[in-house]
Amino acid sequence: MRSVEDIIALTGGAEALAARCGVGTEAVRKWRQARAIPPKHWPAISTATGLPLDALARLSAPAAPASSPSFHPAPSNAETSMAPETASGTVPRTAPGLSSGTSLQEQPPAGATAALVLGDGSVFWGVGFGAHTTSVGEICFNTGMTGYQETLTDPSYAGQIITFTFPHIGNVGANAEDVESITPAARGLVVKLDLTEPANYRATRHLDDWLKSHGIPGIAGIDTRALTIRIRDGGAPNGVLAFPADGRFDIPALKAQAAGWPGLEGMDLAKEVSCRQSYRWEEGLWHWGEGFEPSPAKKHKVVAVDYGAKRNILRCLADAGCDVTVLPATATAEDILSQNPDGVFLSNGPGDPAATGAYAVPAIRGVLDAGKPVFGICLGHQLLALALGAKTYKLDRGHRGANQPVKDLATGRVEITSQNHGFAVDDKSLPEGVKVTHVSLFDGSNEGIAAEHKPAFSVQYHPEASPGPSDSHHLFHRFVKMIEEQKG
Repeated sequence: MRSVEDIIALTGGAEALAARCGVGTEAVRKWRQARAIPPKHWPAISTATGLPLDALARLSAPAAPASSPSFHPAPSNAETSMAPETASGTVPRTAPGLSSGTSLQEQPPAGATAALVLGDGSVFWGVGFGAHTTSVGEICFNTGMTGYQETLTDPSYAGQIITFTFPHIGNVGANAEDVESITPAARGLVVKLDLTEPANYRATRHLDDWLKSHGIPGIAGIDTRALTIRIRDGGAPNGVLAFPADGRFDIPALKAQAAGWPGLEGMDLAKEVSCRQSYRWEEGLWHWGEGFEPSPAKKHKVVAVDYGAKRNILRCLADAGCDVTVLPATATAEDILSQNPDGVFLSNGPGDPAATGAYAVPAIRGVLDAGKPVFGICLGHQLLALALGAKTYKLDRGHRGANQPVKDLATGRVEITSQNHGFAVDDKSLPEGVKVTHVSLFDGSNEGIAAEHKPAFSVQYHPEASPGPSDSHHLFHRFVKMIEEQKG
């Protein structure tokens, strides 16, 4: 039986199919989602493909979601990927070396060495790289064109398997400077093409070797555009990425593992990625040809609560003149205030803010009651909102990647931001005395708040990242100005 993906492939792609049928590509997207094409378009499709009308009449969603025939392994040279399966087998585009089985098969097609199994039972075959292991997590996508090593080491990706929409992953290799944490928290990597060979003067090792050293599996040959659309339209699914050393797959067990994973909602992951003991941060920002500079003159003592802090956030605080002491996520108000800080920073991090809030909210409220200036980013933003009396909720697909426009309501200025979050603050739950300061121009969700009667503010996005490239760095100086005003 044909599928919508088969028809799209046979007509030359979504745009070609839309033109044949006299519709827009949005209609084709809806056909993909519904897994059916309206009968009035069958004659045009029959003329274009040579398929008889009775075959198109049988077009419907597959009887069981056991696998998705549109996802197949790429050839080892990464020059192309396989076309969707047809009734007679698989039609290769330019590389006949790999063949695939039927859409319901539970054994790898020829050339496939890894599988991505979703919680709904879908199985996507591909070519494995990185560590030989099996990993379970939430499947998300990231739209950034650069910074894949920073993304993989961002602690906020704990519990997640990352799909990169940009096809050329690996071209800058890996190095010891472009990391946001010592131990990567991401659980897997999904890409379209095989990893590119390093071609950057800063590279010290191949990305594949770096992934192996950290126990992270990857899979190539996936139609990442289709997977991204699936996540966009249906939300982030749970999944298992399996890259077994012996090439054997227990698909029923992998399906059960994916379906049984509880998901990120209600999960506290900050404890897993936080530091275990306090330490002082000394490093400043990176400069071309010079590396990381020593932190400048330290004017203000700041405690940074580590819920999964990125290193570059700490560098930005240091660059703004802060003497930074980092405390674990579980630090109490007493622990924080015992440092006699001039201000308190609440870091980014993974997981459900409501779960982390069980211990973080009382600590933040204690700091607020003491009158200390507070600045939060990402999870820290959500936790500040909870401490002020608001609520959070899980986004259907989250915001992950660069080039995300955010409007500052006070100035009307639009900042191009970097984001990575699956939860958001509910604007409607904000109590009196807490105002919205920033909103997403993608979906209108909350991107910033400020307390009107307390020295506290926060943003959902990452001002330390550089998609703008420095549109949001002023927020660190705003925090310092707040500290200076509080100190008199």
